Amino acid sequence: MPIIGIDYDKCISCEICISACPSQVYSKSNNADNKVIFDPEKKCILCGQCIAQCPEDAIIYENMGESFTFDEIGELSSLVPYENMFKFLAANRSTRRYKKDKVPIEILNKVIKAMEYAPTAANMRPENFVIISDSDLIKKMSDAIVEVFSNDPSLKEQFSKQLEFHAKEMRSPAYFDAPHVIFVSSPFNIMMGGFNIGNIITYGRLAAQSLGLGTCWNGWTHLAFHKNPALKKLAKIRGSLVTAFIIGYTDNKYYRVPPRSKKKVKIFE
Repeated sequence: MPIIGIDYDKCISCEICISACPSQVYSKSNNADNKVIFDPEKKCILCGQCIAQCPEDAIIYENMGESFTFDEIGELSSLVPYENMFKFLAANRSTRRYKKDKVPIEILNKVIKAMEYAPTAANMRPENFVIISDSDLIKKMSDAIVEVFSNDPSLKEQFSKQLEFHAKEMRSPAYFDAPHVIFVSSPFNIMMGGFNIGNIITYGRLAAQSLGLGTCWNGWTHLAFHKNPALKKLAKIRGSLVTAFIIGYTDNKYYRVPPRSKKKVKIFE
C-alpha cells in the first residue's frame, strides 16, 4: 500500500482527505480525539487526491513518484489564461511533413512525462509506452501496415490510393517519414481503454506542441494492429489495444487557424 497513513504531528483534522478520496479509505474517528483515520484494508486507487488537497502535507506515502507544487497551483487561470489556452488549442494541427532531424531523447522524455499525468479510468494506469526512433524499424512497421491494408478489401479501397501517393516521395508512408513514433498500448481492449489512450496521446501531443514539435495521431496503426495483432511483435509491444502518434520537427508553416463550424448546444437550466 503506497499510502501508509497520516502524519498526526501535521494533521489538523480538517477532514478534507475524507471528502477528497473516491475510495473512502479515510474516515472520522468516533473517539474524543476526533482524528481522521486511514484504513489500509480498503482499496486505494492511488489517485493522489488526498495528497494534492491536504493543506498540511500530512499524508504519508511511498513508491508513488514525487509530488511537487508551484506558486500558481491554487489559481491555474493565472498560469495559462483562457485566451492563451484557446489560441494554443485552436492552432494545434496534425503534422504530416517532418524534417529529418531527430528529436533529442531528453525532449521526448518531457513528452512522456506529460503523458504520465493524463487521467485514466479509476486511475488504473495500465498503459505502456514505446518510442521507436530507428528509421529502418519505422519502415518495417510502415510496410507491415501497408501490407495489412492491401490484403483487406475495405481498408484497401479506403486508404490504398493515399498510401500509394505518399509512397512516391516517402520511405515510410504510413508514418509520413516522421523521425519518431510513440506507441501507447493498453491491456484492456474495451471502450474505456480507448478513452484512456485518447487522453494520454492528447496530453503528449499538446506537450510536444509546447516544445516546438509537430505530431499526428496515427489511426492506421490502430486499424492495422486490430486486423493483425501479430504486428506487435515487430516492436515488442504489449497490450490488446495499440495506438500511436508520430512526432518530430514540423516541415510545415502555418499562418492562420482553419475554420470550424459551430456545434448546436442544448442547454437545460
